[in-house]
Amino acid sequence: MSAEVTAEPNPGPSMAVPPAVHAVRDLALSCARAAAVRAAIQLGVADTVGEEPMPLATLATAVGAKQATLHRLLRALATYGVFTVTDDGTCAHNEVSRMLRSDAERTMKHMVLWVTEPWAWEVWPHLGDAIRTGENPFTKLHGREFFDYLHAEAPDSAKVFDQAMTQSSQLSVAALVNEISLAENQVFADIGGGQGSVLAAVLERSPTARGALLDLPEVLDNADQRLRPGGALADRVELMPGDSNAEVPVKADVYLLKNLLEWDDESTVRTLRNVAASAAPGARVLVVENLLDGSPEIGFTTAMDLLLLCNVGGRKHTKAGLTDLCERAGLRVLDVRPVNAYLHLVEASVA
Repeated sequence: MSAEVTAEPNPGPSMAVPPAVHAVRDLALSCARAAAVRAAIQLGVADTVGEEPMPLATLATAVGAKQATLHRLLRALATYGVFTVTDDGTCAHNEVSRMLRSDAERTMKHMVLWVTEPWAWEVWPHLGDAIRTGENPFTKLHGREFFDYLHAEAPDSAKVFDQAMTQSSQLSVAALVNEISLAENQVFADIGGGQGSVLAAVLERSPTARGALLDLPEVLDNADQRLRPGGALADRVELMPGDSNAEVPVKADVYLLKNLLEWDDESTVRTLRNVAASAAPGARVLVVENLLDGSPEIGFTTAMDLLLLCNVGGRKHTKAGLTDLCERAGLRVLDVRPVNAYLHLVEASVA
């Protein structure tokens, strides 16, 4: 048998790439985009470029890079909408690249570094295995749980995580504080609250309230200066080292769990039960998460959902799913409402 082969026409300059081909190529090479943004942050490009366009030769010297290869990096970033590279060989900021600056009001620097850490590149190729088995590949690759590994073997990555979580809280703190109302002399507990930026903002707004910050000892070592001994809020705060999945040894009127319930379902229920066991009847429990439904930021949330599967075997939740987990822990869900474009607040009470 023979088959007739029809030669395809030579593509001319007017022949556009089919949209589906373009889309698949972009997806397949999206790792290059992530790597390029990470490299620009590591080199300090965004922090070095000022308000005026900077010659590439000057920029290369300032960041300690070869001019030719730096030009290649910036040329790629410019095609992604990051920086502007002019025909006369200069680099200038645009709206996107300014978000990578350390001093930007809504800097995304630490978030980018966090999701492009070396461990992330290690686990992504094993996503198919995680989908098949439901098990996280990180533990198999490293022989220990994710956060145990970070603090024992990758302290620099653990520091990046803390900075990313602080940055995330700072981006949402104003909207979140508006959702937290405290009566006279009430106690507010931030469970797994990282460095405590939300707690500090709540206490500044509620001058008679007291607070508690529960997190791992190595996290509390870098707590917000306002909460540490000698800080402006220190006399109203207790810093409590501990693991909320083991115990929540604090009695409060209002508990906050922000982006904490992202492990497996049993761990989530256990943490909520630990809160309920310590709380007085009627205490409020505020759970803040990126929900998979009802959010304009669904692309971000679904990507983080897959990353959580790979590193801790966790997940992002739907509204119904998170409500069910709260009720399984013995809480009564009162309301679910948006905090901002990407966060929802589930308000519950202890029976």
